[in-house]
Amino acid sequence: MKKYFSFLPFFILAAIISCSNATSQDSDKGNGKSLAPSEKSSLVKKINTAIFKEKIFDFDVHKDWKFSGDKPCIVDFYADWCAPCRMIAPILDELSIKYEGKIDIYKVNIDYEKALAGAFGISSIPAVLFCPKDGKPSMANGALPKEDYEKAINEVLLIK
Repeated sequence: MKKYFSFLPFFILAAIISCSNATSQDSDKGNGKSLAPSEKSSLVKKINTAIFKEKIFDFDVHKDWKFSGDKPCIVDFYADWCAPCRMIAPILDELSIKYEGKIDIYKVNIDYEKALAGAFGISSIPAVLFCPKDGKPSMANGALPKEDYEKAINEVLLIK
C-alpha cells in the first residue's frame, strides 16, 4: 500500500504539468498565433431550419424538390454526441477547402432541428445529403471514407 502512495506525488505532478501545457497552447490561439499557419480554417457552415429553407429547399412551400441555392451543396445531418459524425467532420472540413467556390457544405444539428431532420426522414446519423443544382438530391448514410465523398461530389454535384 505504501508503494502506491509513494507514486501518487509523481502522478499529481504529471497531471499539473500536462494541464499547464494545454493552457499555454490554448493561450497561443488567442494571441493571433496559429498552431498550423499553413492550414485554412473550415468553410463548413452550421445552419438551422430557416437558413436551410432560404438557401437550399423550402419544404413547407414546395412538395417536390426545388433547389434554391446558387451552387451545389452538401448537408451533413449530425449530432454532437455522435462518434461517426465527429469522424467525418474533418473530412468535410478538408472538402470545404478543396472545393471552395464550387460547392457549399452545411451542417445541421438534428438535436436542435428536429423538424428539418423529420422532413428528410433522418433516422440514423451521420446522414449526408448531396444537393445538385439541377436534379434530385441523394442521401448517403453512415461514416464513409473521404474518397466516397469526393466521388459523390464529382458524380452527383459537379456533373459537367
